[in-house]
Amino acid sequence: MSKPESFPIEKIFVSTKQKKAVKPETVAEVAESIMEIGQQEPISIRRDGDRLVLVEGLHRLEACRALGETTILGVLVTAELAQHKPQLAERPEVEAERLKMARLKQLRLEKEAAEAAMAATKRAGATDAPRIRSAKAVRNDPKASPGRTAKLAPKTLSDWITQQKSSGGRY
Repeated sequence: MSKPESFPIEKIFVSTKQKKAVKPETVAEVAESIMEIGQQEPISIRRDGDRLVLVEGLHRLEACRALGETTILGVLVTAELAQHKPQLAERPEVEAERLKMARLKQLRLEKEAAEAAMAATKRAGATDAPRIRSAKAVRNDPKASPGRTAKLAPKTLSDWITQQKSSGGRY
């Protein structure tokens, strides 16, 4: 790998496809970092005739441009290296970070699903509770008609067990 050099920012060509990938919040973070500690990682560029073409380091380039810099630290790579540059997924630290983020996303989704299930259970319990109380009140009311108490009896064994638990009865 060649030594990092200083290149004029205005001479570096950035493809339209790369320009669309710029994230302003990332550029702001990188610019802040460059202001505090300087540019730590050089960008990768290649020669294409008279111009320089950006290979890697879009956000660093845009951050330096936003800071008003006229030059940027970069490394010249050959066209073959530019085409066969290592993919981010091939780097172990990037792969580890990707796996960590996937695990965190999975945990967050599981937590949200559990919270939604609890909320649904609470809503269902709130709508069932008055019906169970009214059924209990009708059963304990000596003036209630026998037909009325039969309609409010639980339809399934699980409903009966739930009713027994809520009323404090034993089953």
